[in-house]
Parts: sequence; structure tokens; C-alpha cells
Amino acid sequence: GASALSNAELLAAIIRTGTPHEDALHLAERILAKYDGLQGLAKMNASELNRIDGLGGTKVAQLAAALELSRRLAVTQHAEHPLVRSGADAAALVADMAALRQEHVRVLLLDSALQIIAIPTIYIGTANVTVLRVAEVFRQAVASGSSAIILAHNHPSGNPMPSPEDVELTRALANAGRLLDITLVDHIIVGRERWVSMREQGFLD
Repeated sequence: GASALSNAELLAAIIRTGTPHEDALHLAERILAKYDGLQGLAKMNASELNRIDGLGGTKVAQLAAALELSRRLAVTQHAEHPLVRSGADAAALVADMAALRQEHVRVLLLDSALQIIAIPTIYIGTANVTVLRVAEVFRQAVASGSSAIILAHNHPSGNPMPSPEDVELTRALANAGRLLDITLVDHIIVGRERWVSMREQGFLD
């Protein structure tokens, strides 16, 4: 089944045919190697895809459609108010952040049953720079009547390991949440290939 295929094999299945000089699988492997894997492809717009050697108009349309479907799936998951039971559940809802070139900060607003109310983006900054006030994190939580929140941000460098600033912010948010009676359930850091849960790392009681 599809789950047993490599990324290159799945990409080859989408573009279907190769060029006179290479088959579809070799074309897919070359594209992934040159453009930093799936994350690199996800960052590309239609005009950038058109500049890939070996992809004609039809192949570009097929690839663009597949990428757009994946983006819409993420939006649909948000709209269905899923239940967040773990760091993995939260990370799945913000997995698209792995492809972002700038640092984004989102807040997963949760009701008392830990169902998603909304996932607003509260900050967009330059790569590896976050200037975030605790009040900004909780403002929409208070306005929406959220009982709990999960903070999520990406590391454009690709390495999701928390920085000292990430640890300090997490602890400040946990303390502020206790005063506001809004629980900080977790802080998810999204990297290129993996993510880190601050709770699972032991930074939240």
C-alpha cells in the first residue's frame, strides 16, 4: 500500500512519467535531493515548481494539486474541533509549520473537554527570532473563554530542541496561566522532520 512507499516513490506516482533521460522515480529522487525533501517542495509556489527541470505543465499541475490537498486537509482538521489528548495530537494539527521559512507562533485554544476552539497565529517574525509577550498568548484565550491552551511555534532552522528562551517562556506562561485559571497544557516546538513537547521533556509539571 501507499504507506509502505518512500517519499520518492509517492512523488513518482504523482508525476507518473519521467523524461527521455530518466524515469519517474529517478526524477522524483533528484527533485527531493535538490529541493530539501518534502518540506522544500511544500514551500514552493506554482511559478517555482514550473522552474524545476524535468517537470512540464501537466506534472506541475499534478504536484501543485497534491500539495494543495495536503494543506486543505490540515485546515479541515482544524475546522472539525478535534480532541487533543497528547503532544502528538497537537503536533499533527500544526504539522504544516515545519515548512514555514519564518518563525510563527500559534495558540491552540481548548475548551474544558480539550477540544479545539481555534488555532490563531499570534506572531510572525524573522527566522529564529521570537519577541512574544505573555499577555499576547492569553489575550485570545480569555476572549474565547478557553479553559486551556497549547502554545506552538516552529524553528526555521529545522532543529526543534528548545532554547533557553523557549524554556523561560514556557515557565512564564505556566505561571501566568495559573493566575488566569487557564492551563498551559503543552508547548510544542516544530522542526523540519520532528517536533518536541515541552511537557514530555519535563519542563511542565
